[in-house]
Amino acid sequence: MNWSFQLYSARKFPPWDRILKLLADAGYAEVEGFGGIYDDPAGFRAELDRNGLAMPTGHFSIDALENDFDGVRRIADALGVKLMVCPYLVPEARPSDTTGWRGFGERLAKAGERAKAAGYGFAWHNHDFEFKALPDGSVPMEHLLSAAPGIGWEFDVAWCVRGGSDPMRWIDRHGQRISAVHVKDIARPGEGQDEDGWADVGHGSMDWAKLLRALRAETPAKYFIMEQDNPNDIERFARRSLAAVQSYQDAKG
Repeated sequence: MNWSFQLYSARKFPPWDRILKLLADAGYAEVEGFGGIYDDPAGFRAELDRNGLAMPTGHFSIDALENDFDGVRRIADALGVKLMVCPYLVPEARPSDTTGWRGFGERLAKAGERAKAAGYGFAWHNHDFEFKALPDGSVPMEHLLSAAPGIGWEFDVAWCVRGGSDPMRWIDRHGQRISAVHVKDIARPGEGQDEDGWADVGHGSMDWAKLLRALRAETPAKYFIMEQDNPNDIERFARRSLAAVQSYQDAKG
C-alpha cells in the first residue's frame, strides 16, 4: 500500500522543495495538502512531480468550501486532489447542543453534494472536540455522521483517543464511513513534552499494529496518512513512523 504524509506536520521546516525530496527519499508515495501550501498550486505540483509524489487528498476549510468552491476546485485540479477533506471548526463556531451539531452536519452534507457533483470525494476530519459529551450525553461525531450520511470520514485516531473515546468502538460501528485515516501516536506518560504530547508512530502509547489490522479489515479506507502536529525533528518523525507501519505490514504478510 502507499503511505501518505500530511504536510501540516512539516510546516515549521521549510523550504518545501527540501521537504518533498526528504519524503520521497524516505519512501513515501503520497502527501496530503493543507492551506499553507496552496498559494502556488501549479508550482507545488511541479515539485511533487519532480519527486514522484502524488497528492490525492487535501484539506480545505468550511469557509472556502461554502464560499469559494470554484477556487477550491482550481487548487484541487492543479494538485491532483481526488478527496476533499474539511478539517476543522474553530472553537467560537462550534455548536453547544445536538441541534447545532446536526445543523453543521447538514452544511457538510451540502458541501459534500457539491464536491460529489464536481467529481470529488468528500470527508470530514475529526479532532478531539467531536467526542466530548453534549448536555444530553450524546457526542457531536454521531450527529455529524447521521446528518451527513453521504460524506466520508477521515478518521484521526489519536485525536479520538485524546477526546476520551475508544477508536475500536467507532471502527466497529462506523467503519464503512472511514475513507481515510490519520496515523499518529500519543506519547507515553512523561515523554513528548516538547512535542505537545505526540510521538513518532510506533514509538508512543497506541497499538498501531492492532489498529491498522482493524482499519484494513473493517473500512474501505484508501489513504493512510502519517501526521504529527508538532514534531521537533521532521526527518526522524517521517522515517521512524514509516518504518514502524511497514514493519506491521510485513509482519502481517
